[in-house]
Order: sequence, then structure tokens, then C-alpha cells
Amino acid sequence: MAEENSRPLAVVTGASSGIGLELAREFIEHEFDVVMTAEDEAIEAAAAGLRRPRGMVLAVQADLAEPEGVEELHRRVEELGRPVDALALNAGVGVNGPFIETDLADHLRLIDLNITGAVHLARLFLPAMAARGKGGVLFTSSIAAEMPAPYLSTYAASKAFLLSFAEALRVELKDAGVTVTALLPGPTDTEFFARADMEDTKLGQAKKDDPRDVARDGFEALMKGKDHVVAGSWKNKLQVAASQVLADKAIARIQGPMAKPGSGKD
Repeated sequence: MAEENSRPLAVVTGASSGIGLELAREFIEHEFDVVMTAEDEAIEAAAAGLRRPRGMVLAVQADLAEPEGVEELHRRVEELGRPVDALALNAGVGVNGPFIETDLADHLRLIDLNITGAVHLARLFLPAMAARGKGGVLFTSSIAAEMPAPYLSTYAASKAFLLSFAEALRVELKDAGVTVTALLPGPTDTEFFARADMEDTKLGQAKKDDPRDVARDGFEALMKGKDHVVAGSWKNKLQVAASQVLADKAIARIQGPMAKPGSGKD
């Protein structure tokens, strides 16, 4: 128990696969104990695959799109009786297609998970970090936060919210000793595209970054206390740079055809 309590503790959401799983791996490889959470049963197998002879890896199955799920995760972490050193808010979903033709319930659930769940968790965990004068938070945003994204309207908007929220919290918490970092990946080889029904789009069929590389970029930025990092390939950095120069309507015209359903068949 003494050895366990001497190790820093990280909490990673959306950790059953993709970037979240690789973030958990990064923390474990850097001698953190980790609480991993996701809504699906796969979180148990994911945690089992990362356990080592030393250290703790705890799986918590919880739906963070629901207030009860957020509270359950916080309760399970509180039961450990240990401070949280790093909080990686990575859980998120996408909805692809014309806004007026896609299910409203899907868009509202996206907002509940990507935005409301992240805000709720931040509010639960940050006061203790600030009181302790130590800790770091990593928000998984996206390069989509920097540009309007037709056919991914609520997804891009949710990521823009997270980027703005992270930047604001960073200033508020600067004197409290807590750092806040935004991770901005581009298209990454995860289950996101299948879950968002995007496999028939140009974006879904394009070359993607390795989630391990993205997670490593995010982890390193968090450990260095950076405000943000554009992760993955140089193309992602180029897109973000272009978004700072071109008008939003021009960016929207460029991005729209990439995510349009069926565009991969053209």
C-alpha cells in the first residue's frame, strides 16, 4: 500500500480504445497508477491488458453522458483516498451527416458526453487539485475546433467549446499550480469513424495518425505544462495554420466535401 500511494494517480476517460487507451498506456509506462473509464464492457479487457506486476490499474464502467455516471466515476476515485495528479478528459463521440436529417437524440447525447460530462468532471476534480496546488488536466479537443465542419456540425462545435474552456481554465488556475492542456489531434486510426458512420466519407477513408503517437504527444505536452499541442502529422499543423488565415466560410467549403456522407465513393 505504501508503494501504491507513493505513485502519482491519473484518471483517463474514454479509455477502452483509441487515444484514451493509449493515454492510459503512457501514464502506466511513466509509473502512474491509473483509473480508466468508459461506458462499454470493453474497459475491463482494456485495463487487464495494461496491468503490470507493479502499480494499480482500475477499470470503471460508467456512462459519462449521464450525471449519474460522472458521479459514479468521481465516487470510485474518491474511495481510493488519494489525490489525482492528472486528469485526461478524452471521452467523446461524433455524429456525421446533415444536421436536419440526423437524429436529434444523437446530437444531444454528443453534447451531454463531449461537453456536459467534461465540464461536470472538471468541476468535481479541479477544486481538490487547486487546493493541493498541484495537478494537470488534459482535454482532448480536435483540430476541428479551429474550423467549421459541415456534416460534423455539433462534433466540431463541441471540440471548439473544449478548446475555449481549456484555455479559460488555464488562466484561472495558473496561480493555483494546476496546468491545463488541450490536445488537438487530426484524423486518427480509432473506432471513431465507424461509430460516427463515416467509413464511406473521404475523411473516413483518408490516411490517419497512429493513436499511440497522438497520445504520446498529448502526454508529453501535459507533463511539460503546455497550453495545447497539435498532435500527429504535419498535415494537422498545416490545417490549423490555414484556419488562422482563411475565412471560416472558405474553410467550411473545403472541409464539407471531406465529411459528406458517401463522398468516399466519388
